[in-house]
Amino acid sequence: MLDAANYTPRLKTLYADTIRAAMKEEFGYSNDMMIPRLDKIVLNIGCGAEAVKDSKKAKSAQNDLTLIAGQHAVITKAKKSIAGFRVREEMPLGAKVTLRDKRMYEFLDRLITIAMPRVRDFRGVKPSFDGRGNFAMGLKEHIVFPEIDFDKVDEHWGMDIIITTTANTDAEAKALLKHFNMPFNA
Repeated sequence: MLDAANYTPRLKTLYADTIRAAMKEEFGYSNDMMIPRLDKIVLNIGCGAEAVKDSKKAKSAQNDLTLIAGQHAVITKAKKSIAGFRVREEMPLGAKVTLRDKRMYEFLDRLITIAMPRVRDFRGVKPSFDGRGNFAMGLKEHIVFPEIDFDKVDEHWGMDIIITTTANTDAEAKALLKHFNMPFNA
């Protein structure tokens, strides 16, 4: 039987055993604390116009995101009313979840090894960094994750994935994610 308390995710072990040493050699860090690491992963599903028409859509997105993340997702609400979009203040519009530590590494492992290869016509992800070492990507359909039962899905949601690192530059963050086998196309 698997002991959950003493379980270490595969990518966390890979980071500790090989990636840290490779990054230290590649960038010549003088201190081990300078080596970039993953900080958190934020997942977001925005329902948009569907949530305005039917308030149950945000709840459905929350349930799907909870299944994907393995952690309870929270419903995101509108901050301001926008009459042109028929959005009122505090109206539920989507769901989000922040993953850290073990769940973060488990999600990244499932994303890279299982979900991305299931994307139709997949040719890698575009390197989209923010200048501070954080990576953002999107998926057109959340059904690429094996936790989602394709037959029970009522709506196909797009999904934003933001990977926050402690890297100071985009080059360091890209090198870190490449060591995790992130399939960049450029």
